[in-house]
Amino acid sequence: MKNNKSLLKLLGTVFTICILLCSFSVNAQENKVLPDKVHHAEPLYNDLVRDLGARKGEKEFNVGADIKRMRSVDEYGYLMEYEFAPIDRLGLEVETDFMYSKSKMEHVKSSNELERLRLSSQYSFYVSKKQATTLAVGYTQLFNFIAGGTAFNPFFVAAKSWHTNWHTLIYTGPEIAYHYKSHTTKMNWQINTSFHYTLPQTDHFIGLEVNQEVARGLLETTLRPQVKLGLNDKLAVGMAVGFPIGGKENAISSFFRLIYQL
Repeated sequence: MKNNKSLLKLLGTVFTICILLCSFSVNAQENKVLPDKVHHAEPLYNDLVRDLGARKGEKEFNVGADIKRMRSVDEYGYLMEYEFAPIDRLGLEVETDFMYSKSKMEHVKSSNELERLRLSSQYSFYVSKKQATTLAVGYTQLFNFIAGGTAFNPFFVAAKSWHTNWHTLIYTGPEIAYHYKSHTTKMNWQINTSFHYTLPQTDHFIGLEVNQEVARGLLETTLRPQVKLGLNDKLAVGMAVGFPIGGKENAISSFFRLIYQL
């Protein structure tokens, strides 16, 4: 009898200790301090690899469409991308680009091909809530299936929130392209800047994205006014219109993006 009572007391003590340990563990998880993260309005067309200052476990899926109508051909580009943060401040992304070309010339066939595969990473090495500033570095490896080549694209990102719903961002870096058949290498420099205004207490924004490329001593610029609507906490849709300036291409384009937070 005494042995039974002693056993019951022991089991009760063990059970109580387990409950206390579980409660401490839950409290520790709930009270875990999340790393700082500054909200930045990010461009729609040349979007970033996950949010700046990404937190572990964040995931996002995007689909997009780029429409360009020219004299001899209409081009329809489609993209699908998946991005996630395996650890705090590190974002990874896989993107596939498809191209459908509808020829307006009788002797030229239309085509539908997988155009590119992009593998990207981005690390936010400086995040300051006080300064409302985030700095990041990243790298994209691009495989071009149509042209038959690959490209190397290290980049730097700096973003600033001005505490008045205004946001600025710059993305810059070289893109070094290697062509398999000709064994030639070409380099261009990308400079992408954006200016956005977010509507107070919402995920909506309006803004302007400026995409610039320096190649063979020439500067090509495309202005992309854009708008993004946050439909709910997980779903958003954006649209941009491209106006080329100072380059060979003079066709106006349209771009749409659907964003889903997983």
